[in-house]
Amino acid sequence: MQRILIIEDEVDIAELISFNLQRNQFDTILAHDGLEGLNKALSIEPDLIILDIMLPGMDGINVNKELKRDPRTRNIPVIMLTAKAQTEDRIAGLETGADDYITKPFSPKELVLRTQAILKRTTTKSSGTVLELGPFKFDKNTLSFYLDGQLEDLTSTEFKLMIFLCERVNAPQDRSTLLKEVWGYSDEVHSRTLDTHMKRLRKKLEPHAGYLETVRGTGYRIVDKPSTS
Repeated sequence: MQRILIIEDEVDIAELISFNLQRNQFDTILAHDGLEGLNKALSIEPDLIILDIMLPGMDGINVNKELKRDPRTRNIPVIMLTAKAQTEDRIAGLETGADDYITKPFSPKELVLRTQAILKRTTTKSSGTVLELGPFKFDKNTLSFYLDGQLEDLTSTEFKLMIFLCERVNAPQDRSTLLKEVWGYSDEVHSRTLDTHMKRLRKKLEPHAGYLETVRGTGYRIVDKPSTS
């Protein structure tokens, strides 16, 4: 049974999330402030974390920064949960390495579906294959990514996004396809999520960010030979 850590200071909301996840065969652990949640994450190492932004003790943005710094938790997928619907708040969460976000009020069914989708893509192992393209190397069995032979820290969503593009090298992938295949979204309402991940990926891929191209009016692609212009 996969274990979900819920870090949410509103007890009623935390218990609602827990109830719906348990109904879908997940084990849940609750924490009601940021420091408690961080300590539980480090000691338990759950399969996924649902993290509210507005928390006492330590806010969710800083909790997630600490999670991504620690090797025990840096690869645990995180869904950020917040009452803040402003674009800058969503981007702040994504830029700390969150895999997804949901704004309150939310549908418990949607939250469960997002949780299942993220866990499916992070726990499904490929058949031990390795993919190499230019300076990039993917170990699909361990979900490890190497840049110029050096292990690079990618979130599970960044790994999924990169390998999806590299397996379709030079072929432009439209935004709706990427949102559907990587996040499970059926529309482009969450396009900013994609753009934020691409911006963060380009920073991590330096000095080889030129391999990741924006295709104007379409979406993105990985090329085998980046432009020198």
